[in-house]
Amino acid sequence: MKKERNIRIVLIVVMALVLIQAGIQLFQHRHYQIPLVAGPGVTKVTNLSDYCEGLKGTQADTLVFFMEGKEPGGKLLIIANTHSNEPAALLTALIFLENAVVEKGTLIIIPQFNHSGSRHTRPGDGYPLYFEIPTSWGSKQFRMGNRDASPLDQWPDPDVYIHYPDRQLLSFLDIRNTNRTWPGRANGALMEKVTFAAMEIMRNEGVDLAVDIHGAETMFPVTNCIVAPEKSMRIATMTSLTLQAREGFDNHVEPSPKGFRGLSHREIGDYSETLPFLLEAPLPFLDQPTGPKTTALLLDGKDPFLLKLSQKKKLFVPYDENGWPMDNRVGQHCSAVLELLQQYSRKNPERAIQVLQVPRYAEVIEKGVGYYYHDPAQTEKKNVYFN
Repeated sequence: MKKERNIRIVLIVVMALVLIQAGIQLFQHRHYQIPLVAGPGVTKVTNLSDYCEGLKGTQADTLVFFMEGKEPGGKLLIIANTHSNEPAALLTALIFLENAVVEKGTLIIIPQFNHSGSRHTRPGDGYPLYFEIPTSWGSKQFRMGNRDASPLDQWPDPDVYIHYPDRQLLSFLDIRNTNRTWPGRANGALMEKVTFAAMEIMRNEGVDLAVDIHGAETMFPVTNCIVAPEKSMRIATMTSLTLQAREGFDNHVEPSPKGFRGLSHREIGDYSETLPFLLEAPLPFLDQPTGPKTTALLLDGKDPFLLKLSQKKKLFVPYDENGWPMDNRVGQHCSAVLELLQQYSRKNPERAIQVLQVPRYAEVIEKGVGYYYHDPAQTEKKNVYFN
């Protein structure tokens, strides 16, 4: 009897130590600050809460960077980390943030749109807490986030999420998914306030184009593509054809569904004058039939199970022993954004947007994503922001 009691005590102590250690790691992850370097093109930095009072003092508030050109023109909004487990979006946004010089028009960047989701991960699914990108000055560490906002910031979830304003019934989890809460509302749930604030940026600043950057499974048909509604379709199609012809990678066009509400590429176009686009690059890490969810899989996209599925023609993208490296994904996003600007500016010369010093697909693959990041320790403190 005494022996059994001692065993129970030992097991309880071991379990307590494991829980304490896990709790410490998750606490450190939630409070880890990523240094964001504002490049030479940044002219103004604000907060998302400046466009929705209800975000002030919450983990949903996040930084908004403005890059105003020497000449007037159109305006582009880049939205990254709508889903914080799709990190190519953030890495792409930071290349623009740290390097872009705007000659004409204005570029607005929200690097961590679902800021709450970026401070919340999925250890139960084996997600790593962090990943690193090698650079010439060392490595830059990032938090690995989750698809939805943290329940620590928005809780409880409803039994069913009733979308505003269409009243379509969605999954209860979608109320924490910032690609289901568009166009949002100022007095709604926290993530509805996030999307409402972004809509206010577009309406108040007169934004011409909005690009929402994502990643999707290789087994999901809407991947490796540009998603666009009717009003944006011509520019999306010309961009896709040009990228295939000139840069050699596929980036086909998918129509935005009219009957599925809450999506950025649908609601932005319906509730503002802005032309919306959503970019998807293949992200093998998100596929279910893979090996362990390691940082290696996240960065190189190599998985033996997906390779076998590719040989059986079960994937929606080309896939071989090279996987789908992060450099390819980020390079595709960079080229797609730049080409969308080219096509829009060609059609609307009076609202042209000209952005320089941002690499395209081939350059990112040749030099690597980390080549374009600057050392925060060697940057003036006034140009380093933590988010």
